[in-house]
Amino acid sequence: MKSTVRRRRELAAGGSSDLFDLVDAGSADLVAAALTGLPEQRRRAVGVELTEWFKTRRSTFWGSAKGTALAVAVVGCLPTAAQAAALLSRRSVAIDGDRAARLVRVVAVERGIDWLPELARRMADKLTRDAWLGHWRFVAGLLPADAAPPTGERFVELWVQSLGTPDRRRGAPVPLVDRLRADPLLPALLPRLFEIDGLGGPMMFDEVHTDWENRRRHVLPTALAQLAAEGVVDRAALLDGALGRLLRGDRPAALRAFTVLLDQLQPGTQEVAARATDYLRLLADAPAPVAVMAQKALRALPDPEPEAVLAASREVLLRPDKALVRGQLTWLDRLARRHPDRAAQIAEVIAVAAGHPSVDVRDRAAALTARHGPAPAAGGPAPAAEPASVGGPAVAVARGDDLPHPGPPAPAPAPITDLDELTEEVAALVGTEHRGEPFDRILDGLVRLAPTDGPRLRAALDPVLARRHWAWAAEHSWDPCCLCGLVSDLLETAGEPRPAAPQRGRWAALLAAVRRTDPQGPPRELTVTDPRVPVPHALLRARLAEVGHHLGEPGHPGLLAAPTSANGALDPLALLERLTALGERQPWRWDLTQALLRLPTGVDDTLAGKAEALRTPAGDRLAAWLRAGGLPDPVARIIPLARRPRKVGYDWQHDQLPPRRIAVELRPPAGYPDPYGLLTVDPPPMETDHATWARMWPSVLPHHLGVVAAYVLPQVTAAADLDRRDGALALPLLAECGGPGGPAVDVALAYGLAARHGVDRVATLDALLGLAATGRLDAAGVGARLGDLGAGQLVKLTRAVEPLRDAAGAGAPLSVWRLLAAALPPLLAAATPPRGLPDLLTLAAETATATGARIEVPGLAEVAGRGGTSRVVTEARRLHRALAAG
Repeated sequence: MKSTVRRRRELAAGGSSDLFDLVDAGSADLVAAALTGLPEQRRRAVGVELTEWFKTRRSTFWGSAKGTALAVAVVGCLPTAAQAAALLSRRSVAIDGDRAARLVRVVAVERGIDWLPELARRMADKLTRDAWLGHWRFVAGLLPADAAPPTGERFVELWVQSLGTPDRRRGAPVPLVDRLRADPLLPALLPRLFEIDGLGGPMMFDEVHTDWENRRRHVLPTALAQLAAEGVVDRAALLDGALGRLLRGDRPAALRAFTVLLDQLQPGTQEVAARATDYLRLLADAPAPVAVMAQKALRALPDPEPEAVLAASREVLLRPDKALVRGQLTWLDRLARRHPDRAAQIAEVIAVAAGHPSVDVRDRAAALTARHGPAPAAGGPAPAAEPASVGGPAVAVARGDDLPHPGPPAPAPAPITDLDELTEEVAALVGTEHRGEPFDRILDGLVRLAPTDGPRLRAALDPVLARRHWAWAAEHSWDPCCLCGLVSDLLETAGEPRPAAPQRGRWAALLAAVRRTDPQGPPRELTVTDPRVPVPHALLRARLAEVGHHLGEPGHPGLLAAPTSANGALDPLALLERLTALGERQPWRWDLTQALLRLPTGVDDTLAGKAEALRTPAGDRLAAWLRAGGLPDPVARIIPLARRPRKVGYDWQHDQLPPRRIAVELRPPAGYPDPYGLLTVDPPPMETDHATWARMWPSVLPHHLGVVAAYVLPQVTAAADLDRRDGALALPLLAECGGPGGPAVDVALAYGLAARHGVDRVATLDALLGLAATGRLDAAGVGARLGDLGAGQLVKLTRAVEPLRDAAGAGAPLSVWRLLAAALPPLLAAATPPRGLPDLLTLAAETATATGARIEVPGLAEVAGRGGTSRVVTEARRLHRALAAG
């Protein structure tokens, strides 16, 4: 190994390769040592070489070690802050922030430059949505203590992120309140917390010192309230800032931090009274949690202005939020008792709630209106009859579902034959971290254009790949399903001259791996060794490797497996025509396999005879597939899945897993060898997560609804019992698949209805309506699964109310009623009624009345016959009366 002195001599004499090797090795300390004492003229010459060397490594991902070494070399050699920022702000460069800042400051002092603050500001201006936290720590570490910090949105967002992820390499983390107290950035950045949209979500992090169970919840709002109590920050500024943010609005999840902050500040009655106008605006217009907070604060005032309360109440009573409206009715009842001279006026306001969608709210409003309204004059007209919904079920015309049939799947877009269109599609694919969309069309376009337009293809793709999202830079080792590396390598080699066979070794090795024989199991043509990788995904990997191995070969006018329908299906006649056009040339193995899997199921002897007439191995394979009818239907079995055992020591992940889960196992029918393993599905471990890739699987098996549902089920389940986002987004695509459903579809829809995030519940609603419109929804099966999940406390039943009500309103009241009729028996029999059961009973009464269908609900009469006025009993009686009247 060369000594530092020798490296300095060689560097001064004109040799830069050793310095670049040190950067490539991530040896930041050695880079700093090698630059010590180097003359300025030589530094600038090395800087020119460094810039050119960096440009030649456009596809390199610079990890934190390499990025830190690069930062030291850049500051030690480049002449200006602008040039340094241009290199260090690249998305492909990660920097070990604090360490890099310390080394760079030493190098800058030794070199005698003073532009580090300018470098920090330039890098702060270039921080993007996907910027690494290390970049922020590096920028913050370069700022002088007495200088005003940048206040751009991304700089502030990363500051908040840094508060939630302290550097643990310096020992036990200091409590957040102590770090904030000593943070020089706090005075300048604190007002920005209330000004940047969406920042409230990242502010709701927890602080973990020992284990997750003993974590400190929403620690940032709590710390700010404590600093306000100590006089470190201005209490009035926090109150006004939080209220101002709530008034401007944001996503409900982003507003929660500010309601928590107000709760921690505990404003007194004088502080609330001084801001009563703002609280009243929140009561009328803000999302439900914010409005409830405002309602609670206003109700604590000893003497609120009645006119202002009544004006706001007219808006509040029209809102769909039952808890908020019930609270407002209680407040108005109290006001009417306190101000009997205004009782009639208050009763008029209360009557606004007579049209509320919730039956119990309407009942309560009618009772309060009768209590506080003017009594009818003697001999006057009889009071109007109560609405039918108050005393009993409303009479409606019986009807079933009214959903338009979606018709056949849309045809697939035309193949890509134009270079500009292919470039646009590639830019859309790699421009964001979203990786779940099918890219058959891109693969087909590459196969078509690479043999004839190679140089132009390469020139067109290079600038697109240079701007790609950092998430596509390399394979993600923690995700067994990640295809980023394969897709990136394929795009980076597309259009280049075909290398010799030995140089295509990587693609050949990947192809050989998927056909490796497992001596412990049955013979398989497609081998999957990682239980976290579903077989459809292994097939995708095999197809990518196959395209990479053959890309650029002439004589293949596109992929055999290119779909003819938007749902991934392939017309058998189109496949026969493609094989005919291929002639004697041998098709690619996995391309033909995918093409066969996309064909409709069922025997087709006529077309099989035409395929056999081709007298080619591919034609014979197609003929055999058509005569066998394709993949048979598997045997499905519902099984309980328990959480894995706790690992020794700290096991944060174990604590986040649900104790139990309902899963589905698939097995091939007796006598079927299942050569690809597609019909052998075992539930993966609970912590498995590849939701962004699951949306590609329906197009792999477009005629096997139940099979694909079994594969995507773990992701949908995690959207409900692990609160993951986007886990159910494959369900609408699933509804476009042909073939029978079965238990996997029922369980997936039941979990999807109880998903944590609205986007997943909407996706489930779309799938449910799509299946109902085609007559393939097993409403009773879905309901039975939902009832079991709710009774077993495996999901939060309250989440399912909204999508089910929306489904009934969208034209599927009969399906919703059948679903609820199957879900209610286990829920009614549960030892503790699950939250959300009263709302489901209400919806059941409404849909049963609207459809006129009488379905027996076991256990309903027993609950309806109980004493008391609990909501469960009240709503059970309502449903019981509706069924009796029917």
